Amino acid sequence: MTVSFDDSIGTPPLAEAIDRHPLITAPNTCLADVVKLMYDAAERSHQPLDHLQQPQSADSLWGARSSCVLVMQDENLLGIFTERDLVQLTAVGTDLRATKVCDVMHHPVLTISEQSLHNVFAAIFLFRRHRIRHLAIADEHQQLIGVVSLDSIRHILRPTNLLKIRRVAEVMTNQVTTASPTTRVDELTELMAVHQISCVVIVEKSDREDSIQRPVGIVTERDIVRFQALGLNIGTTKARAVMSTPLFVLSPEDSLWTAHQAMEQRQVRRLVVSWNWGQELGIVTQTSILRVFDPIEMHDVIETLQRTIQQLGLDLDKVLANAIDHDTHLSASIAVPEPDAIPNLKTFLNTFQLQIKHLVDRPELTADARQAVLQTILSELQQFQNLLC
Repeated sequence: MTVSFDDSIGTPPLAEAIDRHPLITAPNTCLADVVKLMYDAAERSHQPLDHLQQPQSADSLWGARSSCVLVMQDENLLGIFTERDLVQLTAVGTDLRATKVCDVMHHPVLTISEQSLHNVFAAIFLFRRHRIRHLAIADEHQQLIGVVSLDSIRHILRPTNLLKIRRVAEVMTNQVTTASPTTRVDELTELMAVHQISCVVIVEKSDREDSIQRPVGIVTERDIVRFQALGLNIGTTKARAVMSTPLFVLSPEDSLWTAHQAMEQRQVRRLVVSWNWGQELGIVTQTSILRVFDPIEMHDVIETLQRTIQQLGLDLDKVLANAIDHDTHLSASIAVPEPDAIPNLKTFLNTFQLQIKHLVDRPELTADARQAVLQTILSELQQFQNLLC
């Protein structure tokens, strides 16, 4: 079954998220040069498109491109080095000029053929399953085509009801690691490495008894790349001198679409959330935003849609009748009941949940069968969303 996704579901073809010009280096390259390569790509992403030599289709992915470097010899993909790897090495005081990238790269690299990934949902599923943020894409001859990352997928997202009906509070984490403006950068990298986090929020605490924390800045993995490339003395440099400020702060009640737009406009991958007059802090990241597209999380979407329908006071029988797609079917004997077999909306939504359970609980399903399940779920959810537009 082929499903055509439009702006209401916001799922462009995966091909649009493939960076076909990834950063590449040789295995014997010293880490200092690799970091400089990543830094230059990040800086280039902030330049006006008129100043760039690459075609505009490639320019839009410069920001995503700087998050990793592929290590290749001839046409063979040997490994990958990421911003998070640099944070870990910085925290333990690794000499970047005395270390070769082949000694610290991750290998082997998870690679999948472009033909096996029909849309961005399948890529997000793999990111979650393997706990990775980059996926190498190969052709039918196992030659590298490019890289798909969480960052590149976020860059191509179009307006989508899934983001508009979900709130920041639903996906943010309130486990926020904070530090004072006087904290040294090397101490910040240690915090990021120990807690395996991508940022530290810099806060100023009031002298009042309520101990309100006012977020004044943030230091991220990408900042560590910049500090290393510029040769800063991270053992003496304080957070206040290098943190990104002023902050754009979200409310928990803001929509995920608002968060997505703010990230795109500011070219960042995470935003601080604050409420209760600064007494509570949270973080929303591109990873948490994209999680709403993960099939494993689809049951949350279903519940949200059900509540929305009920709050709007719609005729549930009419919604149900319009939502059923008579042509919908599933592979691998996972069948959707016929419309006359579904007495109410709750049963219909439970059918979605059953499909998701099959998807999660049956690892033996082939890629084609899994894709058929995904496409069916997404097709039917799209119909629900279109009704609410």
